[in-house]
Amino acid sequence: MTTDDLGAAADQVYDRLQYQVALFARRAERVRMGGVGEQRNSMDRAAYLLLNRLEQEGPVGVKALAQAMGIDSSTVTRQVAPLVDCGLVDRVANPNDGRAVLLELSAQGRQRLQEVRLSRQELMRVLVSDWPEEERTRFCALLTQFNRALHDYNPQPGLDD
Repeated sequence: MTTDDLGAAADQVYDRLQYQVALFARRAERVRMGGVGEQRNSMDRAAYLLLNRLEQEGPVGVKALAQAMGIDSSTVTRQVAPLVDCGLVDRVANPNDGRAVLLELSAQGRQRLQEVRLSRQELMRVLVSDWPEEERTRFCALLTQFNRALHDYNPQPGLDD
């Protein structure tokens, strides 16, 4: 195989890859990766990622949360407001600074996150039920690696989801 043949083969792989990523994005949005059963499409991506981060971080300020998520503070403020309004997130006093407020996953938010997470796990189970275990594990590893590459490449530093 010549160098030109190898280059053409690589171009074909990258062409198929970019197409499959575009197709994945469209289909994932259509399905909304919302889960199955009662929880299907019950929580948007931004809320799900925010609640997950609050579960991982514990009580945190808006600025620290924004930094951890790679988005700006005004976006976090806008995304958190409806979560506070419906009781999924609490605003609590900062024990180190009485003037500052921290965001904390409420008990209701923790329960709701778990319900949605289980629903989404079930959807994943359904989608890959006929895949061998090693392929599911490998796909998860490759998708994690791909997401890391997207994060690291980010042409707009400070903006991520």
